[in-house]
Amino acid sequence: MTIRRLLLGAIAIAPLAACQTANIQPQATAEADPYAGWYVGMMPDKPHDVPLVDRSKMDAKYARQTVAYNGPEKPGSIVVDIDERLLYLVQSDNTAVRYGVGVGKQGFSWKGVASVGRKGVWPAWSPTKTMVGIKPDLPRYVEAGLNNPLGARALYLHQNGADTLFRIHGTNEPWSIGEQVSSGCVRMLNEDIVDLYERVPVGATVYVKRNGRYRA
Repeated sequence: MTIRRLLLGAIAIAPLAACQTANIQPQATAEADPYAGWYVGMMPDKPHDVPLVDRSKMDAKYARQTVAYNGPEKPGSIVVDIDERLLYLVQSDNTAVRYGVGVGKQGFSWKGVASVGRKGVWPAWSPTKTMVGIKPDLPRYVEAGLNNPLGARALYLHQNGADTLFRIHGTNEPWSIGEQVSSGCVRMLNEDIVDLYERVPVGATVYVKRNGRYRA
């Protein structure tokens, strides 16, 4: 699939994005197609290659990088800071791998402590009952693939053995990274969720905090 076809697919699926997207539009370009120019190549993957995003279009704050980290969480933990729109994977040497993320719209953000209950490669997507109630015309199922709003990977967050229905997942809307756009899920660039997926096992602890706290 060419990048051009991918972009056209992204336009078609935009209203369906997992954890529904608000009216956040990509930066305008000189071309008639505002989505043009966001992708610069493909990263080999199976069963689909992963579109690589032009990082120059994004705030450098949201680039994947290793940073100093002195929080209390154990190595291997994931820490999501909703206010900063950043996700940290805690390492054993007082550092963390930091990624930019998109988070829930005002009033939809979830915070708390969960674990990675399962992991999915190029997952399919179905809307929750809440999403359907807000937008009844949503499709009830979207097959895995480049146009799927969960992107290339998903980490399913569980509490007490039950699915919370919140995910950390990829996105086909890279311009939404750094924004409050979803119905609570945490979204990452596809290339970043692939990287995180490979580093994190099932059972890893996930802390999602807002206003500096992850507990009520």
